[in-house]
Amino acid sequence: MNHLPKGQFYGQTTETVHLDGITLTNTAYTHDKVDWHYHENPYFTFILQGNLIEGNKKEVHHCAAGTILFHNWQEPHYNIKPNGFTRGFHIELEQKWANGFTFDLQHLQGNILVSNPNHKLLLYKIFKESKLNDNASNLSIQGLLLQTLSGLQRSQETTLKSIPLWVKKVNDLLHDQCTESISLTQLSQAVGIHPVHLSRDFSRYFHCSFGEYIRKIKIEKSLPLMSNQKQTLTDIAFECGFADQSHFIRCFKEMMGISPLAYRKMLLS
Repeated sequence: MNHLPKGQFYGQTTETVHLDGITLTNTAYTHDKVDWHYHENPYFTFILQGNLIEGNKKEVHHCAAGTILFHNWQEPHYNIKPNGFTRGFHIELEQKWANGFTFDLQHLQGNILVSNPNHKLLLYKIFKESKLNDNASNLSIQGLLLQTLSGLQRSQETTLKSIPLWVKKVNDLLHDQCTESISLTQLSQAVGIHPVHLSRDFSRYFHCSFGEYIRKIKIEKSLPLMSNQKQTLTDIAFECGFADQSHFIRCFKEMMGISPLAYRKMLLS
């Protein structure tokens, strides 16, 4: 089975950034199929454009633009690329980097599909910082990575414990209906708990307010759409449930630190 060293991925790597114990790469996938292999270090795969099918010993992921996977170093997997252009961004981590912050990467086992919008937005910001690549980017990337890894570890630990069924129901409903208006009464009736209970415990499991979480879902939904130049910002705003383009731009800048137009130029550069 092939073992890929640091910074190496199948395809054409167009950009590599080496930080202290962190390697960031942009790679266009050129192989229709890549047989079973594994990597020297754990890393995140972030599909920026196109589609990719990735399988491991337990499951198969159909990865559209915006999909983010975490792989522990010892986990073998294979890739199949459907027709069309596909590009990925990789964040590769060395244990020596984690040791500096007393974080053990072995806490994150297996292959993890990153679906929490809180974590995904942090990883999008890392991509943004890699493109800015100024004298503040290194510090910013390290901080964002630590937040992401701590959040993923916390999520894995929480999964092992007993999570109320209503938490998953609320999460599914908010993702499914993020483009629609939903009241606290409707939400509490749908999941079968009292509005006071729901209001009191929501931030405990989602680490933000209702409004913040819904806006994060909307912005996270908009980010993979940016690679489609046929869609205007107005089209994207409406598709993601914003009342108008100005509201979308305001929320985007608040969460991402740059405008949607600036992010689109960065993504397509």
